Amino acid sequence: MNFLQDSLEGFLAREHRVVIVEVSATKGSAPRDKGTFMLVAPTEIHGTIGGGQLEYVAIENARKLLAGAGGEASLDIPLGPDIGQCCGGRVELTFTMADEAARKALDARLKEEERRKPQVWVFGAGHVGRALAEALTLLPLKVFVVEARESELDQLTSEVHHRLDAMPESLVADIPPGSAVVIVTHDHALDFLIGREALARTDLAYIGMVGSKSKRGSFLHYLEEEGIERAMADRLVLPIGGTAVDDKRPEVIAAMTAAEVLLAFAAWREGRPCLHSLLPSGEKVPAGG
Repeated sequence: MNFLQDSLEGFLAREHRVVIVEVSATKGSAPRDKGTFMLVAPTEIHGTIGGGQLEYVAIENARKLLAGAGGEASLDIPLGPDIGQCCGGRVELTFTMADEAARKALDARLKEEERRKPQVWVFGAGHVGRALAEALTLLPLKVFVVEARESELDQLTSEVHHRLDAMPESLVADIPPGSAVVIVTHDHALDFLIGREALARTDLAYIGMVGSKSKRGSFLHYLEEEGIERAMADRLVLPIGGTAVDDKRPEVIAAMTAAEVLLAFAAWREGRPCLHSLLPSGEKVPAGG
């Protein structure tokens, strides 16, 4: 369970009178998708259904319901000049009093969403690994960080799952299908071991490794020496974060890599070839499984 859900649970524990505002349908352009919800209490809110005048209208209606001063159980709102928005679509909202049954249903929904979140396994908790973990915790993902050094794990945020293992490569086989693997350890030899195990699988949405053009060449040579077909490496993103932004600060690499991972997950869900970064040579990596 991540800090976003914890915050929601804290809100529900504090606030005893709450309305659940949910986007029940959309037509055309809309700021959030169907299923998005926010919570409205007499003086506080949690979450967002898109902001702007749409949200102001929703909050006003929810607080009328809370105060027993009218309010509607549903609203069909055109996102046009009448409310000062120019999205051009329509949004249907439903308003539910968060009684005990509604709270239980919401809790069950959140647990199911948590269970279905894509997993990202970051191997290495050095500067880049920590920056990447921080960036990924803000996204709807379940993040695991694997390290052989306990001192590095101790510096991580508590919002990620910590795994201490003297042989990190041994964990790759147990990662759920459709996950992402990002390799950023302190040791190139260890990177190669983990990379080899990850590339042996064809059911991962993303495999990336920190490094450079020369490191990619060394890794290809390593695979050849191990008798592994060079084509296996076609699915590897190296360097992670691409080369479009010439900035090697860990936080920048982390931001660019997080974007790559999101693109890879979107492609995986839709059954499309993964969108890989540009290699240092400028040639696109051929799509993998």
